[in-house]
Amino acid sequence: MAVLTASSRTRPQQGPGNAGTRRRRRRKDTVAGYLFLTPQLLGMVVFMVGPLLFALVLAFYHWDGFGTGSFVGLSNFVDVLSDPRIQRSAVNTVWYTVLQVPGLMLTALFFAVLMQRAPKLTPVYRLAFFAPVITSSVAVAAIWLWLFNPDISPVNSALRDIGLPAPNWLQDPAFVIPSFAIVGIWQALGYQLVMFMAGLQSIDRSCLEAAEIDGCSEWQKLQRITIPLLSPTILFLSITSVLGSFQVFDYIYVFFGTTAPDAARTIVYEVVQIAFQEFNFGQASALAFLLFLALLAVTGLQLTAQKRWVHYSE
Repeated sequence: MAVLTASSRTRPQQGPGNAGTRRRRRRKDTVAGYLFLTPQLLGMVVFMVGPLLFALVLAFYHWDGFGTGSFVGLSNFVDVLSDPRIQRSAVNTVWYTVLQVPGLMLTALFFAVLMQRAPKLTPVYRLAFFAPVITSSVAVAAIWLWLFNPDISPVNSALRDIGLPAPNWLQDPAFVIPSFAIVGIWQALGYQLVMFMAGLQSIDRSCLEAAEIDGCSEWQKLQRITIPLLSPTILFLSITSVLGSFQVFDYIYVFFGTTAPDAARTIVYEVVQIAFQEFNFGQASALAFLLFLALLAVTGLQLTAQKRWVHYSE
C-alpha cells in the first residue's frame, strides 16, 4: 500500500481545473487563428464570393449599368446559346486550348529534359525562359505584334530564307488562333519548365539506374519511368493550363482592340465586349456563368480521368 501511495503522488493531477485550462487555451488558439484569417476571408468574400453571387443574380436580369434592371428569367442564357457569333467564339476558344495546352506542355517537358543534362547552365537557361512569365501580358503582346507584322517581321523573313511561305499571321483567319497559341506558349513556357524540372529532380535515381542496367534506351526510360512519375505534375499543369487558356483575352485586345474579327474572338473577349461595349451586363453575366460551368465540368473530367493514368510514388 505504501508503494502504491508513493507512486500515486508522482502522477500529475488530472482534475477539472486542468481540463478547463486546456479548453480555454484551445479556445484562445482558435480565436487567434480566426483573427489571423479574417483579412484574407474578408478579401475573398468582398472580391470573389460577392461578385460571383452578384453576377449570378445579374444573369437573370436585363441591366445596362444604370437604373433598375428588369427580370428576364432564362432569356439571357437562351440568347447567348443561340448567338452564332458567340458560338464561333466558343469554337475559337476550344481551338486555342487544343493548340496551346499540349504544345506548351510538350515544349516545356522537352526543354526540361534537355536542361537536366546540362546542370551547370540550368540557372542561366531557367532565368531566360522564366523572364516572359513575369513580363506583363500587354508588353508580351506588343512585342509579338511587331513580330507578326508581315512587312517588318523577322519571323517571316526567316521563313522566306528557308523557302517556306510567310503567313499573314493576324489577318489570315486560318492563322489568327495559332498566332495566339504561339504567344501563349512563349509566355507560359518558363513556369511549366520550372515545374517539370522540379518533378524531374524528385525522381529517384535508383529507378533510372535500374532501367539502364536492364538495357533500356533513353526513350524507354522516358516513356516507362520518367513520364509516369511525372504524372502528378502533368495533371496539375494540365488543369491550370486549361483554365488559363479558356480565359485568354489580353493578346486579342492588344492586337485588335475592340474591333477583333470573328476569327479572333474568344469567350472572355465576348464577355468584355457585351458588358462594356454593348452595356448588356445581364447577357455578359450569363455568358460568364456558362464559362464557369464549362470550366467546372472540364476540371471535374480531368480529376476523374486522373485515377487511370496518374501514379503517385510512395
